[in-house]
Amino acid sequence: MDSETNKKLPVTDPLKSEGKEKNGSAMTKQGAYAAISYMASAVLLVMFNKAALSSYSFPYANVITLFQMLCSCLFLYVLKFWKIISFTTSEPQNMSNNPARLVSFKTLLHSLPLALSYLLYMLITMESVRAINVPMYTTLRRTTVAFTMIVEYLLTGQKHSLRVVGSVGIIILGAFVAGARDLSFDAYGYAVVFVANICTAVYLASIARIGKSSGLNSFGLMWCNGIICGPILLFWTSFRGDLEAMRNFPFLFSPGFQVVMLLSCIMAFLINYFVFMNTTLNSALTQTICGNLKDLFTIGFGWILFGGLPFDLLNVVGQSLGFFGSCLYAYYKLKGQ
Repeated sequence: MDSETNKKLPVTDPLKSEGKEKNGSAMTKQGAYAAISYMASAVLLVMFNKAALSSYSFPYANVITLFQMLCSCLFLYVLKFWKIISFTTSEPQNMSNNPARLVSFKTLLHSLPLALSYLLYMLITMESVRAINVPMYTTLRRTTVAFTMIVEYLLTGQKHSLRVVGSVGIIILGAFVAGARDLSFDAYGYAVVFVANICTAVYLASIARIGKSSGLNSFGLMWCNGIICGPILLFWTSFRGDLEAMRNFPFLFSPGFQVVMLLSCIMAFLINYFVFMNTTLNSALTQTICGNLKDLFTIGFGWILFGGLPFDLLNVVGQSLGFFGSCLYAYYKLKGQ
């Protein structure tokens, strides 16, 4: 029994992290591992997605999301079948391997709000990218930290110290300084991005709240997301004609394109796992701050690998402010302030 338990991948027990949510205690070593792993997998996912969408000019982003979701469910089922992972914190040994019985219907209904907020977050985020230019999109998306703090307080009552609030303020200031030269007002684009920010904040805050009450660990929550959102996204891409049009994509059977898609699906699985782990072990706000740090590393790697990034002093100052604010936040969380 002990050897079988030791084989299992690390999972988050939502109940063990419930006590720290109200007071925002110091980050544990496992929490720091989750945060760093999320940022690493997120940067790699952006690179692989960029290769598929830009280098191979694959125009169907929702199809990539669908493939990532289907592969995630497949990976979870195989790992569950081999008893490497479990979906709950206390799972019976005689649990059925029938996909329809891995999670009870009652638990599936309980996780429905989380899955729907995840689907809405994906669709609205995709629309926000189309509705506004990239510099302004990045600028406005970084204000998600403020929305996350508000949603966390409304849903869980979590409060943060003045030092943490101040570090978040520096991040928001840096975001607007970085995009100051691109502040061309577009009412529709602004509205869509702010709706995407709200959806992101609700999704991240829902992970901790529903995870605690559902009895599911990070893998169980990922499974419910895939089982609920997969069929909806399949219908959506079929309705839009993306799946039919994909059959005529010239690089569909290219080994290079297929390798990029496979790596993208693997990294999407890992990033979802680390999002759940990071949000449950730390907080939704910590997850958002890690997203800001990830953006900085992505910009750096993008400049090194792809070039073409124009130099702008105001942008550099804004990015530096954002990085400084994120480092301050990490320092205060590690010190338990």
